[in-house]
Amino acid sequence: MRVALYPGTFDPITLGHIDIISRAAALVDKLVIGVAINRDKGPLFSLEERVAMIEAECAELSKRTGTEIVAHPFENLLIDCAHDVGAQIIIRGLRAVADFEYEFQMVGMNRSLDSSVETVFLMADARRQAIASKLVKEIARLGGDVSKFVTPLVNDALKERLGVA
Repeated sequence: MRVALYPGTFDPITLGHIDIISRAAALVDKLVIGVAINRDKGPLFSLEERVAMIEAECAELSKRTGTEIVAHPFENLLIDCAHDVGAQIIIRGLRAVADFEYEFQMVGMNRSLDSSVETVFLMADARRQAIASKLVKEIARLGGDVSKFVTPLVNDALKERLGVA
């Protein structure tokens, strides 16, 4: 069974994330969405809310593809999380050259820790390359329309959390 881990904070999950998830699901039998517990980032949504959004957004995709997609919170090293969930592959999405430079370093460190876990990069769809959760939150916070970047469920959650119309 091919198991992959797609890690991130997903605060919130965006259409860019969903694009990577849908393409990764076509490559593996089981896709674990590793939801990072990163207190340093000060997430807008709680861990439970982020997991619930991922599960809601991925349920139909899982049925359609036949790939098991599960959300898995983690707070340890990424390579240890991969071991915990039995992943042989780490999926990383790339939007721009700046992403690659950071990811290149991460691959080297993870390979030093365990060379049996392979990292696969998926380029963001050209229509989704500018989407970043941080920017989505900022636009929403300032009353901008983020409906082009997130699903209706996430859009409503952002509006409710930020108290904007």
